[in-house]
Amino acid sequence: MKIIDARVVISSPGRNYVTLVIETESGVIGVGDATLNGRELSVASYLRDHVVPLLIGREANRIEDTWHYLYKGSYWRRGPVQMTAIAAVDIALWDIKGKVAGLPVYELLGGAAREGVMVYGHATGADLDELKDDFRKHLDAGYKAVRAQCSVPGLSKTYGVPPADGRMYEPASGSLPQQDVWETTAYLDFAPRMMEAIREEFGFGVHLLHDVHHRLTPIEAARLGAALEPYRPFWMEDPTPAEDQSAFRLIREHTTTPIAVGEVFNSIWDCQQLITERLIDYIRTSVSHAGGITHLRRIFSLAELYGVKSGSHGAGDLSPVSFAAALHVDLSIPNFGVQEYMGHREPANEVFHTSYSFENGYMHPGNLPGLGVEFDEKAAAAFPYDPKYLPVNRKLDGTVHDW
Repeated sequence: MKIIDARVVISSPGRNYVTLVIETESGVIGVGDATLNGRELSVASYLRDHVVPLLIGREANRIEDTWHYLYKGSYWRRGPVQMTAIAAVDIALWDIKGKVAGLPVYELLGGAAREGVMVYGHATGADLDELKDDFRKHLDAGYKAVRAQCSVPGLSKTYGVPPADGRMYEPASGSLPQQDVWETTAYLDFAPRMMEAIREEFGFGVHLLHDVHHRLTPIEAARLGAALEPYRPFWMEDPTPAEDQSAFRLIREHTTTPIAVGEVFNSIWDCQQLITERLIDYIRTSVSHAGGITHLRRIFSLAELYGVKSGSHGAGDLSPVSFAAALHVDLSIPNFGVQEYMGHREPANEVFHTSYSFENGYMHPGNLPGLGVEFDEKAAAAFPYDPKYLPVNRKLDGTVHDW
């Protein structure tokens, strides 16, 4: 069954998404997510100019061969642009294979290893009272795991807390990146008080997560991890910039707080040391940024050998196609930990029609053949691309810092 057409669709139904559509000679169509937030057009160009011409005439069922053909054949390997492009192709081919077989993708991956996928939501607030209110709403909705982020007193903006007007982090169309201001001491003083307040209000019967978002030095992260231990967090996410894998050894030596990292990783080699030296507890690589279902399963298989669980990134800037693919992987692997779930802004449901479901803190990808997501290209045309940038972070003295 040969590929006869492949096209890249850029749309913005609430967020910017890049969708790859692959069509076969039998009429079966598969879709993949190629979204790289803030750099969407780079992946779209990579696909259109360099990958799509290579797909026409290839056998759609040869997923493994196609993955290596695109990865090794480029010579210039890895990085977010290439790996996101390969992921889009890979996801679309798994979608096709499932539709041809008449089975949901998770059945092709070995079948369900659990009844559902535990997901965590995001509770936020401009102050502790607002955070508690939002946290309670998540518990009332059935969540078993909730991430807590709150504005740090003295800072005009804090990561994880959306703007008061309900907009996204990304600024309005056509403007330069938003400039945020950061001060580490204020954060290190406040974060333990925030976690203490949540535990005092809601007890220890809910999994409590927190995202540092790469802001700390290794010794600062070690200090924070030690300070959070009494509140038994499910994890401390991205405590220090992920590129320096050896830094996590220092953190590990000073705290027993579980560590999660990896949403910015693109390949198994990016996280090899962290996994094999047991420097982390959860690996957060995502299906759309780490080479698709084929490569993400390799990462999770390596992690399984060393007792590391999955905790995949699932932000709203990854399309419903990506999230569906993640759920199929989550449901099938033995070392699943938790899945991030932020949902998608309207009118995404006009463009992406999904079969996955949420009930009592767990999600299921559904049992439709393939991924269970239908992409409406005509509807997508009504939502043109809207250029945006992620923020830039600066310390109080003006130094550019990790956002």
